[in-house]
Amino acid sequence: MSYFTQEFIDFFINLEKNNNRDWFQANKKEYEKQVKKPFEIFVADLIKLISKHDKTIQVLPKDCIFRIYRDIRFSEDKSPYKLNTSAIIGRQGRKGGSVPGTYVELSHQHFRIYGGCYMPEKQHLMDIRYEIANNPEEFKKLYTDKEFVKHFGELRGEKNKILPADLKEPASTEAYIFNKQFYYFELFDPKILLKDDLMKTCEKAYFASKPLLDYLTKAGGYAEI
Repeated sequence: MSYFTQEFIDFFINLEKNNNRDWFQANKKEYEKQVKKPFEIFVADLIKLISKHDKTIQVLPKDCIFRIYRDIRFSEDKSPYKLNTSAIIGRQGRKGGSVPGTYVELSHQHFRIYGGCYMPEKQHLMDIRYEIANNPEEFKKLYTDKEFVKHFGELRGEKNKILPADLKEPASTEAYIFNKQFYYFELFDPKILLKDDLMKTCEKAYFASKPLLDYLTKAGGYAEI
């Protein structure tokens, strides 16, 4: 099934050149037809795919999809609109930025599938770190897994310079304990959005990431949420 057309890509190309309210209002019907509605259908199908293998995912597209409007209150860039459309498929949808989940971002420049735990709160982060420290071999098997590396390359995230004293020794052999984020992504050319097998591409990426995603969910104590 093809979800998007060239008009989806063209809309964002033109928005980049005309990122202002007057242009957007004049082209809002085109946005709704070529971007908003197809993306809602795509996200609905992605939720169905993921919820088949994770029964905790009980969300609707409207719970997951981010608005196209930028928050410009504290930004030097006053462009009012994002140059992409995106969604988080997780237990709490877009409001659950601290909860492990799957994030998709579509634009005229790329298609990205992210996963992991992007903004864990302090206690969840410490739980993950101690779980890694207690069994670093198990964790290493996940991020060095052949399928994971094939799709995502590496585990990413900003790091803390200072750790509790009892974590310093295990962190000397497993540097990811320093991480305050645990995420990964696969990057695609935007033309993949026009292909009939887009959902199959998402499925492959999801299954490659699922063992690590499940680990972070359990290790961080999110299974009880």
